[in-house]
Amino acid sequence: MRILVVEDDVVIAQAIKKGLEQEKGFAVDIVHDGEKGYDLASSESFDCIILDRMIPKIDGLSLCHMLRNEQNTVPILMLTAKGQTYEKVEGLNAGADDYLPKPFSFDELVARVRALTRRPKTMIPDRIVIADFVMDTVSYAVSRAGQSIPLTQKEYAVLKYLAIHSPSIVTKDQLIEHVWSFDADILPNTVEAVIKNLRKKIDDPFPEPIIHTVRGFGYKICSKMRG
Repeated sequence: MRILVVEDDVVIAQAIKKGLEQEKGFAVDIVHDGEKGYDLASSESFDCIILDRMIPKIDGLSLCHMLRNEQNTVPILMLTAKGQTYEKVEGLNAGADDYLPKPFSFDELVARVRALTRRPKTMIPDRIVIADFVMDTVSYAVSRAGQSIPLTQKEYAVLKYLAIHSPSIVTKDQLIEHVWSFDADILPNTVEAVIKNLRKKIDDPFPEPIIHTVRGFGYKICSKMRG
């Protein structure tokens, strides 16, 4: 999942980024004011935005209004020191999907982000089963034919994105956009290298591959290649 953090407190922003990226499946971009937040949220695709209410240039409430007025439906978690009931109501009325007052528990922050990304528009099931392949998106466990398969964070993130969209084709650009942060150093063969490593773990030890290349388009996961 690709997360945008809009937070002017550099220490808090970096702590959120570090904590989320230690979780499997998260890539995090940071900006420190509402203007840059608006520019990035409008031009890039994110699975969730963690938004401070009191930020310079464009405040959090105004940024929420702007994105919703442009039909941008990305889930927004407003993170702020303003925790009075009427202030929460203001945030939710501005278009935020959830509201977490500071100081906060990081475990609760992660749980709320996961809950937001499981809502109908971006539903992520707790368990994905494709033939003998099983991915538990809560415990991060991955197995095939009952055998546990250890993965790196990036391998897990790529595999999860493919599995969520199975049996549809996923392009390299989609993987880069949703799995890597904006400032990540992506080489032309970065995606191919991760896919190659996944095939060594997910496909090679088993009779039938589930990761397929669709030439000229991208990759897909399915039990049997069709078409």
